[in-house]
Amino acid sequence: MRRILLVSALALTAAACATAPSPVSGPQPEPAPGPTPAPQPAPGQPTPWAPGPADPAFAALPGWAEEDHLNALRGYAEGCGADSRAWSVCEAAKLLAATPGVTGENARLFFETRFRPEGGDETGLLTAYFAPEYEARAVRDAEFSAPLLAPPPDLTRSQGPDGRALYRQRLSDGTVRDYPDRAAIETFHDPALVMAWLRPEDLFFLQIQGSGYLTFADGSTARAAYAADNGLRFLGIARPMAEEGLLPRDGTSGEAIRRWLADNRGPEADRVMRLNPRYIFFRLEPDDGKGPAGAAGVPLPERRAIAVDPAHWRYGEPVWIAANGAGLVGARDSYFGLVTALDTGSAIRGRVRADFYMGRGHEAGAEAGTVRHPLRMWRLVPR
Repeated sequence: MRRILLVSALALTAAACATAPSPVSGPQPEPAPGPTPAPQPAPGQPTPWAPGPADPAFAALPGWAEEDHLNALRGYAEGCGADSRAWSVCEAAKLLAATPGVTGENARLFFETRFRPEGGDETGLLTAYFAPEYEARAVRDAEFSAPLLAPPPDLTRSQGPDGRALYRQRLSDGTVRDYPDRAAIETFHDPALVMAWLRPEDLFFLQIQGSGYLTFADGSTARAAYAADNGLRFLGIARPMAEEGLLPRDGTSGEAIRRWLADNRGPEADRVMRLNPRYIFFRLEPDDGKGPAGAAGVPLPERRAIAVDPAHWRYGEPVWIAANGAGLVGARDSYFGLVTALDTGSAIRGRVRADFYMGRGHEAGAEAGTVRHPLRMWRLVPR
């Protein structure tokens, strides 16, 4: 850890008097409370930040006064290392977050003295995602009939014009073409690539989320982590399902879609899922109890990470989001808070577009399916 300069706080002293004052009897008034001092590190250790003037622009951020600043600091400290250009402020954040006795006020002052907020002048879209937990089987049966596939050997990776990974198919003669769509992969996949079997609707949602956790019949668990994709653009099935009358137009939440797919499992559900040509391949990893790693290679802290468009944001950047759910049909909550840019997704494009990581499991997924909020975003720039 790089050493941060120790800066002592200046203490105010009273001016000396020429003559001693007369004693005053009775109780003395308590001194007015001042700001909570920064927690002191162990002897020989640097202080977590150099005190300085707070940026008054933070007071104008929607929800800033109500934020859990200590939780925000800890979330930022978990992922800030992904931004190599902000090592100094990141090291200071890690040190402060690990200092005994640190308070929410210390954390608030850290952000207000080390950053300045920029942006917030455009409105975009906030959605949410989660790490699902699904049952899986080692052997196919009538219920668990969808294969979890590893990347095929003919899948080749390159860099697209927007900096994202681009996957295509390399043929035996060396030529490269677009990879087949979902329907073709499901019909003609190599059996040697199968790592597990899931219910079809569970695999479909696992591919939408990009990663998740599997529990097998013997009680063992594993993490299914994103490994590659077929390079085709994601197309949501909510709108076509509403247009076909399969679901009401105001009833296309993730939970409603999943329930319909389960109730209509078979050729009809397969047809609907294949409206989305994008297909995700996975790798199986041990379940260490942490969140899945995002595109930045950092485990995602629950409710403190977002997926962004890397053409507009750097991984590891702190971002203030404001997404008011008041008056939105089906919305459970509003979302105001400090998060870190740690992931991306094929549908996450544009400067004011984010996907909010809710956490792991069914409840996180049920809430994630209700999020489609107007969004404002502020970049927190180191000072």
